[in-house]
Amino acid sequence: MEVWEDLRGRDVVVLSWRDTRNPEGGGAELYLEKVTAGLVERGARVTVFTAAYAGAPADEVVDGVRYVRRGTKMTVYLEGMRALRRGDLGAPDVVIDVQNGLPFFTRLVTRKPVVVLVHHVHREQWPVVYPGLTGRVGWWIESRLAPWLYRRCRYVAVSEATRDELAELGVDPARVSVVHNGTEPAPLTVPGKATAPTVAVVGRLVPHKQVEHAIDAVLAARALHPGLTLEVVGDGWWREELLAYAERRGAGDAVRFLGHVDEQTKHEAYERAWLLLLPSLKEGWGLVIGEAGMHSTPAIAYRSAGGTRESIVDGVSGVLVDDRVAFTAALLELLDDPVRRRELGKEALDMSHAYSWPRAQAAFAAVIDEAAGRRRTLRLRRARALAAAGRH
Repeated sequence: MEVWEDLRGRDVVVLSWRDTRNPEGGGAELYLEKVTAGLVERGARVTVFTAAYAGAPADEVVDGVRYVRRGTKMTVYLEGMRALRRGDLGAPDVVIDVQNGLPFFTRLVTRKPVVVLVHHVHREQWPVVYPGLTGRVGWWIESRLAPWLYRRCRYVAVSEATRDELAELGVDPARVSVVHNGTEPAPLTVPGKATAPTVAVVGRLVPHKQVEHAIDAVLAARALHPGLTLEVVGDGWWREELLAYAERRGAGDAVRFLGHVDEQTKHEAYERAWLLLLPSLKEGWGLVIGEAGMHSTPAIAYRSAGGTRESIVDGVSGVLVDDRVAFTAALLELLDDPVRRRELGKEALDMSHAYSWPRAQAAFAAVIDEAAGRRRTLRLRRARALAAAGRH
């Protein structure tokens, strides 16, 4: 029972640019939702500050977590600093600064302990999403300013790969705790793979997910597998560009864009798919890999994405490749080899069970408890030193 009492009476404030209900929310937001649920279960009072979006209440409580939504995708950082400095978010014992490329600069407005949550380093993404000066400034903030500003803070990374990347930026690995993603048990679906060859991409439609690579690989593979279909599950601001790209490539019925779907429909797509294609430029972990694994659906992904080297055991639970040519080759090889696909699928299923949210929640809560406890210890030491000085 001790673990459940660790955070009683503790106030935790989180600053994140999105929450799971945001139309642009993805795996990083689901991770945050899960670990904050674990903090609430352990008695903490949790407030999440995040950007506003159409149809979302400015203030609400969901499953014990208070949500405060202000600002836009870009102004959320300034609004978050103001709210934290003014005390609008309460008097936190610990602040969690979710750094998705840009931090919230919380160290400038609070003296409370700050824990920095990082899914991955955005070195490759800045020039893709924000070409030119904006991307160069963003990368300077992430790679130079943020490591200096948070030089005394505890970090949480979702993979060893991310911890290694942070070390390259000057963050001491001793200050970085690795807390992997968990995998949600899959809902019941109609069992069985599609009779015709079917593969899936699942995630936000943004440039750095490189869905174009999956489209090209499927169109190339169609020469040998005429009935091959790619189902694209998810939505995002890059959707229209992808639709135009598929049209230019003459994809026709080879590519189906399913859009944003509910959880049941998403898992039905995982179940139908023979393979999950993940051509993402960067992944801190790759939550969709475990979700697909729950349906014995192995993934093909890029080794250079980072976290995929941990969420996939290459050649055992999925396949990692180094370039677009190898991506297409791996797709063709596995389409032609049902025995190999089943072997990989079985291992993908086993691996999906190896990472649970309760384990992740316990590990994350331990980091928060340690951060709050260290602060209390420092206060006690200062008070004792002052008392001792007053006696002399």
